[in-house]
Amino acid sequence: MIANDYVLELNSVFYSGQVEPASCAQRLLGSVKTGVILKDVSMTVYSGEVIAILGSKGSGKKALLDVIARRVQGPTRGQILLNNQPLSLNVFNQRCGYVTHKCDLIPGLTVEENLYYVPTKLSGYVKKSKVKQVMADLALSQIAGRCTENLNRSEFRRLMIGMQFVKDPVVLLLDEPTWDLDPLNTYLVISILSNAAKKYGSAIILTMEKPRSDVFPFLERVLYLCLGDVVYSGGTRQMLEYFNEIGFPCPQLENPLMYYLCLSTVDRRSRERFVESNHQIAALVEKFKLEGGIYRKGTMNHPMEHSLGLGNKMPLLLEKPGTFRVGWTLYTRILASTLSLRKCGMKSMFLRLFLLPLFFFMLWGIYREMKNYQHTFVTRNGLILNILCGSYFIGIINAISLFSVYRTRYFQESQEGLYGGTLFLTTYNLVTIPFSFLTTAMATAIIYPLIGSFDEPMEYLYLTLILWACYLFSEQQTMAILIMVKDRLTAAIFSTYITCICIAVGSGILRSMKGLQDWLYYLTYGIQARYASSFLHRQIFLTPEMQRALSFDDSKNCSGMNLIETSSLLSNNPYCRYASGQAYLTERYSRDATDVIFNGVLDFDINLGVTFAFAVGMLVFNLFLYILPLPAFIKAKFRE
Repeated sequence: MIANDYVLELNSVFYSGQVEPASCAQRLLGSVKTGVILKDVSMTVYSGEVIAILGSKGSGKKALLDVIARRVQGPTRGQILLNNQPLSLNVFNQRCGYVTHKCDLIPGLTVEENLYYVPTKLSGYVKKSKVKQVMADLALSQIAGRCTENLNRSEFRRLMIGMQFVKDPVVLLLDEPTWDLDPLNTYLVISILSNAAKKYGSAIILTMEKPRSDVFPFLERVLYLCLGDVVYSGGTRQMLEYFNEIGFPCPQLENPLMYYLCLSTVDRRSRERFVESNHQIAALVEKFKLEGGIYRKGTMNHPMEHSLGLGNKMPLLLEKPGTFRVGWTLYTRILASTLSLRKCGMKSMFLRLFLLPLFFFMLWGIYREMKNYQHTFVTRNGLILNILCGSYFIGIINAISLFSVYRTRYFQESQEGLYGGTLFLTTYNLVTIPFSFLTTAMATAIIYPLIGSFDEPMEYLYLTLILWACYLFSEQQTMAILIMVKDRLTAAIFSTYITCICIAVGSGILRSMKGLQDWLYYLTYGIQARYASSFLHRQIFLTPEMQRALSFDDSKNCSGMNLIETSSLLSNNPYCRYASGQAYLTERYSRDATDVIFNGVLDFDINLGVTFAFAVGMLVFNLFLYILPLPAFIKAKFRE
């Protein structure tokens, strides 16, 4: 079958959906106000043709594209046929494409790389040849090596269109492809689309709000909508004949597309004009229902009308690209964006590899003069707090700064059926987890001389693993929040707030376990910071140098003293509070005199294992979270 053997037909399509903005609570409770958005819409478009859907804001243009793409949740009636076969969601995702005027691209990639990393069945030389052909057809060859952040609006739109042409769609839907473009670029985009439709044999359906006269020759068909009703649907040249016959000829030197768009728009400047225009449009709608059938089909001698009878059904579904190929494409795309030597790539590398070591280097500069006096207990406690906060909060910063772009792109591409959430998250983690381990290892190497000696490499490794687990947990926690919260600042505030509460309540740094109420103490068992902090306290305060009595300063010696636990003893010797690191830990973690802390709270194996279990558990939780179906209004936020 050749590419130009396709025809798309809509027969009496009705659609009801949301007609007013609604709050999150209203959407969850199902109390959103709905109404009829499309009413008895019929149209036909053949391969190689460009049809423009015209109408004022709120006329139903975008809704019609969503109905064709099978992306609406509300009830629909009528037939949508591709080659006389029902156009299902699976068929649309495999054989058609949809481009909105608000899309995100992966930063750090060039125009050619964005086209090459579109998941398709093609690979190797064949795919490279296809990419070069598409770039030439869409006038992108001259900017093939330009980063996407440096594209103007026209180049960006053509790139988004090219990413669909790489997949050879038989029907391509474009939502406002000329939105906010100047007249020259508007003409360029429409003329390129017309040529591409004929070359690739694709039927292109686009929406426009203010069509210019110079695009008239490139449109084979046009559909006028007013509040969901069809005012006219058919050939652009037959449009002039039709409106002339019913008494609405287009004046000379007028733009016919804009003239009949104004005729199809309700005039709201006054009540009288509103009523008059409303009656006129209602009459035009009824007139077209009675007399417009022949115009909707177009010319009677169109070759496709004879080649596609009801009994001549052609296979529409093709073999999909394998999961491994799609996963490899996603992995290499993320890796290429991360390792790019351009501005966005360098930013990504700095955040992934060098931000945490830089923060720990600052901590090293602050704490490097730390001496073994009595105040070192408080100083080292502050060091633990800063180490934990740095690991947690820089994990949040990385997720907010880097993951949100890939997440939005995932939501847009998953609507096309290219891949699912689990595959996306798996490939993303395969790239980011090695980087997170490297940055944690480098950061720990900077701060570790303040805590121990490299003569004991296993202690350094254990510290690295603990901080890595904290980093991973906060990053995965933020990624879980970003699945439902589109705004990055809101997600960052929410994730930071949760982390601050966990550190304040469960770590034993800001408040000792002894002072917690019972319900708060038992709550800490479900907080990762409890186990990570306990491990760090044990590693820092149970070193040989911390197991002797520390002087208050050079002039006041505290040797020979025992742990001071009462205010009377403190009053006798206010300079010497702790006899050793073990005494300090006993005060921070013991609940009562019978509490044996080293068999419970400060157990080495438990703290190491549970800290890592939290990180792995959050990673697995995210994999399942991205499988669950989300409410339609949440997914819509990332498509718009």
